[in-house]
Amino acid sequence: MTDVALTLTGLHVTAGTRTLVENLDLEVPRGRTLGVVGESGSGKTMLVRSLTGLLPGGVAATGTYELDGTRVDLGGSQRAWARVRGARVVLVLQDPFTSLDPMQRCGTQILAGRRAPAPAVGRGLRAARAARDTEVARRLAEVGLPAHVGRQYPHELSGGMRQRVALAAALAADPDVLLADEPTTALDVTTQREILDLLACIQAARGMTVVLITHDLALARERCDDLVVVRAGEIVERGTAREVFDNPQHPYTRQLHEAAAGRVRPGATVGDGALLQVDGLRKTFQGAAAPAVDDVSLSVALGECVGVVGESGSGKTTVARIVVGLEHADAGAVRFGARSHDERRRTRRDPRDVQIVFQDPYSALNPALTIGAMLDEALAVGPRTRTVDELLTMVGLPTSYVRRLPARLSGGERQRVAIARALAPEPRMLVCDESVSALDVSVQEQILDLLAELRRDLGLTILFISHDLSVMQQVTDRVYVMRSGRVVESGPTTRVFAEPEHPYTRSLLAAVPGAPHIEDAEVVDLPSPDASSPPGSPA
Repeated sequence: MTDVALTLTGLHVTAGTRTLVENLDLEVPRGRTLGVVGESGSGKTMLVRSLTGLLPGGVAATGTYELDGTRVDLGGSQRAWARVRGARVVLVLQDPFTSLDPMQRCGTQILAGRRAPAPAVGRGLRAARAARDTEVARRLAEVGLPAHVGRQYPHELSGGMRQRVALAAALAADPDVLLADEPTTALDVTTQREILDLLACIQAARGMTVVLITHDLALARERCDDLVVVRAGEIVERGTAREVFDNPQHPYTRQLHEAAAGRVRPGATVGDGALLQVDGLRKTFQGAAAPAVDDVSLSVALGECVGVVGESGSGKTTVARIVVGLEHADAGAVRFGARSHDERRRTRRDPRDVQIVFQDPYSALNPALTIGAMLDEALAVGPRTRTVDELLTMVGLPTSYVRRLPARLSGGERQRVAIARALAPEPRMLVCDESVSALDVSVQEQILDLLAELRRDLGLTILFISHDLSVMQQVTDRVYVMRSGRVVESGPTTRVFAEPEHPYTRSLLAAVPGAPHIEDAEVVDLPSPDASSPPGSPA
């Protein structure tokens, strides 16, 4: 019989009269990794937050769970939760930038909630400080960070380093169970691999149990021992990861599996001439030791979809922002058709040339404006040959949404509104900057289908920025690979993915969860995590 670390019985989560999770039972085997997969709104995050008593306001849970003889009433008092939360059960969230306190140094946060080692008798404050520094250094070393990170603030670190600090803070309590809610969704593939490899090593060393919440099925297959599939607040399938993936029983599981597999979308007609020509871009941010973009040139033909891929800090987002005019380069030129922009003169882009769709549909839309008001505002900068209703129809939304606020829309619906807003001035090119990375697999598929349809029907040209190589493979005709501000490889997507020439490209492909792209791929030695990069260095 499998040793059980945690038993959940009769979980019921409600928000007012609405049921979010219904009568859910779950056993988590000790020392193993249990994956919880499902789309946004399926109830998987409510499940994990119920296990820590950290539900949003207006949401209530009933049921019980047992952890090594300690029984907790899910609707009980905070005093009861204090026996387990932050001590025996800890939670690592998706975005470490919001889960870490920006006003406290990382070392202070790592030791929060844990009693520091007692100072040596007779040595007082100095000994206590030395013991604290030693403990912080030990905890940071466990997650692969140097000791000086303990003296820094979260905003001074990269995304991957912040997630390591969040992990160190969670592990400082020496928990029995670690709950990880989409812990690597916002990270590029190599940083994701490093964080998950690190977690696996720590788990093996400690015999710790891990519950991994994810919408990335390839990651779940590669990293989880057991799996539960959640839909509409209910578990529709459970078993070992191999059983669930190799022989899915429920139609919903098969649907997720098919969506995750992806497919190459048919391309549109590509013209002979370049719509976008970028030559010799250079950009160094104030205070940075190295340029964010260093002599980058690229071209995109009329009707083509071209990808720019690379890790965080590679310079791909900076290139995108320069193309749309949100940043200006120190040198180089950007040309749309016959219209040239010398970056040194800082000329404005014509809104009919290019528009951008950002990564986060939650922060990209004004929460105080209705959808109709937002789209009407965007139409004012173009020829106004379309109406708000036509824009909504083009992106597959009901015209009744004109009176809705963004808060009443799902993530996928908000991204459709963001695309409609970008289309309002009737641009010749869309720049999609990580536009599907925050969405679950089935919604991702829908948005990629929409972009393919718009490209085909409107003759749109697309510059697609992403760290997700599987998505890049599905939608782009050609791809540029960036590292440390420079293009290291480019060519047709099929060729670059099948026969990569640069070691860095091979390393990126080898890091994709479950990807059998290159069996003899070498791993490029990247700089070890430090804080030498300036705060907020763009990707």
